[in-house]
Amino acid sequence: MPRQVTDIKNFLAIANRPDAKTARVKKTLLSKGTVQTKFKVRCSRFLYTLVVDDVEKAEKLKQSLPPSKSLTNLLTPSELAVSELGPKLKK
Repeated sequence: MPRQVTDIKNFLAIANRPDAKTARVKKTLLSKGTVQTKFKVRCSRFLYTLVVDDVEKAEKLKQSLPPSKSLTNLLTPSELAVSELGPKLKK
């Protein structure tokens, strides 16, 4: 179940919890030329997401994530067509 978090301090508290397993950072290039960064933390019950539009805040937040969590970086350019795969199309 996904949950969106809007407060950075609350998100860092969630990321430091003992049931937080992994952290992902997804950067998306928007059509206006700006970069939107999404931080996702998988906990035992929910997937928590924080959306940051400021690049400097995103870098500071990335540095303050706990190093014990496995961190994955993802980049999605706006020109790339992203489509979902159904259960029959997966190999």
